[in-house]
Amino acid sequence: MLKGNLVGLRAIEKTDLTQLLQWRNNPEFRRFFREYRELNSENQLLWFEKYVINDPNTIMFAIVELETEKLIGACGLCYIDWVNRNADFSIYIGKNNLYIDTSFAIEAAQLMENYGFEELNLHRLWAEIYSIDEAKIKFFKELEFTQEGRFKETHWTEGKWVDSVYFGKIR
Repeated sequence: MLKGNLVGLRAIEKTDLTQLLQWRNNPEFRRFFREYRELNSENQLLWFEKYVINDPNTIMFAIVELETEKLIGACGLCYIDWVNRNADFSIYIGKNNLYIDTSFAIEAAQLMENYGFEELNLHRLWAEIYSIDEAKIKFFKELEFTQEGRFKETHWTEGKWVDSVYFGKIR
C-alpha cells in the first residue's frame, strides 16, 4: 500500500466493486466521466477483469482512509504508453459525494503522481477533463498540471456539447 498521512492507495479488490459501481453510477459524478450509460454489476465485473486485472497498461488503485481503512474513492494511471512513458491520470473521491476535495483527493493524487514518476519512471502524466468539471480543472491547477490544450465540443452531456480540456505534467 502507498501511504500518506490521510489516505492510502491499495489494489482494487472484488469486494470493492459494489461500492465503486454505486459511485460510477452517481449522476453527479457520471456527467464528468466517460460513462454514457448506467452500469450494472456485470459491466463492473467485466471492467475489473479486463482492465484492473488483465491490462498491463492500466494501474488502478482503491483510495482508502488510513484511519478507518474504508474505501473512499478510486484513482489510476490508464492508457499507459510504456515506450513514450506517459499515462492518463484518473481520480475521484466517492465518500460523502466529495468527488474532488482539498484533502483526500490532493493527497491521493500526490501519492499516485509520485508512484508514476518515481516507481514507474513515467515522463508525463495527462488528463482529459470536460469543461463543465470546474472542480477538477481547479484541482489539476492546484497540482501544478499545465493546461495544454482544449478540443471544442468533444462530449455530449446534459443536452449540449462541452469541450475537453487537457492538462499535463512533466517529471
